[in-house]
Parts: sequence; C-alpha cells; structure tokens
Amino acid sequence: MRVCVIGTGYVGLVTGVCLSHIGHDVICVDNNEEKVKLMQSGQSPIYEPGLSELMKSSAESGKLTFTTDLSKGVAHGEILYIAVGTPPLPTGESDTRYVEAVARGIGTHLKDEYKVIVNKSTVPIGSGDWVRMIILDGHKESGSTVETSFDVISNPEFLREGSAVYDTFNPDRIVLGGNSDKAISMMQDLYQPLVSRKFAEDKSLPEVPVVVTDLSSAEMIKYAANSFLATKISFINEVANICDRVGADVTQVARGIGLDSRIGGKFLNAGLGWGGSCFPKDVSALVHTANDYNYESELLKAAINVNQRQRLLVLEKLQNELKILKGKTIGLLGLTFKPDTDDMRDAPSLDLIEQLNRLGARVKAYDPIVSQSGLSHGLSNVIIEGNAEMLADSCDALVLVTDWKEFLKLDLQKIAKLMNHRLIIDGRNFLDREAVQAAGIRYIGMGR
Repeated sequence: MRVCVIGTGYVGLVTGVCLSHIGHDVICVDNNEEKVKLMQSGQSPIYEPGLSELMKSSAESGKLTFTTDLSKGVAHGEILYIAVGTPPLPTGESDTRYVEAVARGIGTHLKDEYKVIVNKSTVPIGSGDWVRMIILDGHKESGSTVETSFDVISNPEFLREGSAVYDTFNPDRIVLGGNSDKAISMMQDLYQPLVSRKFAEDKSLPEVPVVVTDLSSAEMIKYAANSFLATKISFINEVANICDRVGADVTQVARGIGLDSRIGGKFLNAGLGWGGSCFPKDVSALVHTANDYNYESELLKAAINVNQRQRLLVLEKLQNELKILKGKTIGLLGLTFKPDTDDMRDAPSLDLIEQLNRLGARVKAYDPIVSQSGLSHGLSNVIIEGNAEMLADSCDALVLVTDWKEFLKLDLQKIAKLMNHRLIIDGRNFLDREAVQAAGIRYIGMGR
C-alpha cells in the first residue's frame, strides 16, 4: 500500500521505516530541511537499535523516500499518518499546535481520492473529530471545489524507546479506533504482515490481537496504558522507600510480588523514577483531561508526586554520606532517561545536575551515547567525560543514573583507586552489590 508518514521523530521515523520494510511504499515528510537531507543521505537523526540498517535497506530498495513537500506526501499516500510531537504545556495539557498545522496542511492538498488519516501522535481524547474538522477547514481554505473523501483513525503506538523496532515487529496488540468499516479494513490490510507475525522473532505465536474501538476509546487506551505503567513504577518506589526504613530489600520484594500472575514482574524496578517523552506527558495530560471534566484523579496525581520526590532521594543519600556537597565532585553514570536511546527529554539526570549545582557541587558525567554523539553541547554546568575511568577520577561519589549494560563491566578496582571517596549510589539497583563492595567501594542502592 502507499503510505505517507508526516513527522520523523521517534514514532514517525520508526513507523515509516518499519512499514517500508514489510513491503509498503512509504514517503516520510518533515519540514526540517537539514533533517530530511540527513535522512536522504542514509543517516538516521536518532539513535534506535536496528533502525539505521532497516532505513538504509528500504531506501536502497526504493520503498522509502524522504521529502519536505507535504503535497507530494499527501498525493502519494492512501494512508496518511500524523506523527508529530505533542509536548506538554506548563498546565499539563498536550500542545496540539503541530497536529493542527499538519491536519490543516493535509486538508489543503486533498483531492478527490479517498484517504485514511491516522492519528499516530498521542492526542487528547476527542481529537479524532477535531482533526477531521481541521482537515475540512484546511480543504475549504484552499479554495478547492473538489469534493474530498476521508476518514480519521486513531492508532496509538506502544513503542519503547531503545526497542522500538523490535516492538513494531512483535506487538502485544494493535489498536484501531474509528467508525468507518472501510478505513478499519484498510488499516487491517496494512498491518496484516505484522498481525500474522511474518516479521516476528517467534513466528509460531498466535496472531496479534487487533482491538477495534471507537475513536475516543482508542485515544484513552494509550493514556490509560502509560498511566498504569507509570503508577506501577511509583508504587514500587514507594515500597522501596519503606524498605529503606525497615531494612528490607526491594529487589527481593519485587521478585516476590512479581511472580504473582495478577501483578507480573515488569515495571517493578525501583530507582530514580520515570522520565522520557511519554510517561510524564501522558500522565499529566490524563490528569488535565480529568480536571476538564470535573474529576479529581487523586491516584495519578500521587504517582506524579512520588516520581518527582524520587529523583531527589539521591541527593539525600549523598548528603547522608558526604554531608556538605559544596566543593565535592559528583560523577553521573548515564544521562539519557533510559538505556539504548539518545533521548534526554525529562531525564532524571537533568534534575540531578540542576540540584547538585545549586548545592555547590562540581558535576561530571559519562554516557555511552551522549559522550560520543555531540548531544552534550546542549548541556550546561556539567563536565562530559569520554569514559567511566575519566569520570571516576577525583570524584567523591558516583551515581548510576542510567542502566546501560556497559556499566556492568566497569573496572571497579581501577575506579576505586581513582576516586577521592569510594562511594557509589546505584540509582537503578543495577550493579552487582557484592562486586562493588569487594572493590572496597561503599554501595548504596534504592530500597536495599
């Protein structure tokens, strides 16, 4: 099928590349000329495992092209994806100005060929009808006398940064919201190679469930899923903080409750809390939506508050050990909000850098991606080191912020010799506690 993806961020680019890989003819549209030139040259603007290789092979086969020309994309696609960002506003609600601009632009270029318009962006509940209205407004404003025909579908994504390509080919479910049988049928045809697990790691599994709902329910599924997972993380962090006080080990507690089939072991890793582009934005947006409809979502607000507090517990642990932080050197192992991504959006490291600087500490950091990619240019008040040993040199404490696998192979003996004070705060309960202690380094975890 002919597909147009508008927006080449994490969601849009992964969607476009993966759809081209399974055999569809895809045009990706972005208004950033430099970014488009980069992609046309075969380079991915984001770090995502496996993405660059697929992007290159699909482009070489002629199944994937990039352009800044929206009219070209609209003319090409039978199915048009809106995959632009919806960042949070200070109020907590989603900023939908980019979705509106794209929807209006689509309407301007629509002709008489039937199109399916897919909301891939995470948008407020009720946006499906709103997008339809904006598209019609754009078509009217264009002065076109051609009668246009289209339907809007909500198709939320459930991709995890760092494993987005894998998640695309191995989905738990596909959600399609809409009231048009024709549009739903076209989307089912589009996704059939994924539904049949043709590109899955385990092709013997049953077909992927396709959940067909109304527009608003599909939009709510996305918010509800992310809010549930965020709440689950905040819950185990609450438990970890109680464990700290009573002498229990949260890693053992998490294993014990995670084996209960009603609970499950995923998202039970205590630590510095959640960040990134999805959880903070989506939980806040759902709270804001509830407020709009005169409902106080106390549980979700508590999950947000626990998460904010969790980020600062490392400071308390540092102060308990080092007392005055002014004049001390603190090294951060990892900067991105999670491993296997270059995404720094709402990363706990940013809060730590800000607070450590406020308290007069000198902050250094090493991150496997950030240190090598040039992304550090946007960071202030932090010294970016090229490896873990350089980071440890003259540090009074190290804080593990991001659980990169590389950090499991640290030369702890060498690091111990380089540090002023032998102290590691493991903000993800990720390191081998016994190995750290055997190197003569004091180990402090989260809730253990």
